[in-house]
Amino acid sequence: MIEAFQNINKAFESKVRLGIMAVLMVNEEMDFNTLKELLSLTDGNLASHTRALEELNYIECNKGFVGRKTRTVFRATPQGKEAFKIHIEALERFLEST
Repeated sequence: MIEAFQNINKAFESKVRLGIMAVLMVNEEMDFNTLKELLSLTDGNLASHTRALEELNYIECNKGFVGRKTRTVFRATPQGKEAFKIHIEALERFLEST
């Protein structure tokens, strides 16, 4: 059973980070406010978790303006998509082995 945990990624142990990656896996991109509302998070909570995923190069952040308002958009990187896929597959293998 220990082998089933081998590819579990600690970056996705947080339900917030798991949620962020799940949303970005099925959407090409997602803006900050929509992601915050979908996951019922505060600005600070979302910002800290997205920063952690950015540092791992699992997501990228693009900031710009729409009119006079700032707009922050997140995308999963190829590295992040692969890491998340491996993590989900490891969870599935664990569930099948129990």
